[in-house]
Amino acid sequence: MKKRAGKVILPIGILLIYAVLAIWLPEAAERSLKVTLDYALEILLIVPLVFLLMGLMEVWIPKDKVRQWLGKGSGVKGAVISVLMGTLPTGPLYVAFPMAAGLIRKGAGIVNMVLFLGAWAALKIPQLITEIKFMGLPFALTRFILTLAALLLTGLIMEAFLRRHPDKAWLVSSAAESNKNGSNP
Repeated sequence: MKKRAGKVILPIGILLIYAVLAIWLPEAAERSLKVTLDYALEILLIVPLVFLLMGLMEVWIPKDKVRQWLGKGSGVKGAVISVLMGTLPTGPLYVAFPMAAGLIRKGAGIVNMVLFLGAWAALKIPQLITEIKFMGLPFALTRFILTLAALLLTGLIMEAFLRRHPDKAWLVSSAAESNKNGSNP
């Protein structure tokens, strides 16, 4: 019963906020509702494609190849592949999280997935081109290198932390999902 109550608290809280806004600041409520509906539409258009991509990735990319290309022992090659995978797409960041989770379940290393997610968020090619145009090449290269170094450091720290304090709930659900799909975690 407690779990069920926890699932409805957030939606009820959001509805209450909209109700309060509608009473005291109707223009803000209208703008907020428009933004919410725009994001909901975007998600409804993108998420099915993400599920399709995830399904294809699950079938087409063998687990041993993920371990070889992106696993803990992949070294510089894995880091380069991860950064390239993150810099090329132009979609929103929330698309990358299920992809990273699927790759981790297939054996990708934490450092490489931090590089992938960070590159997706902060090192995209169109962003770099725009940055070079407005800020200049020295600025763009400096930011790129510093961001990459920070991502690498963050990945190493996360991997060390997760080695000492693994998220047992995620590991159990990941193992159960892998067993359900007929593969080992």
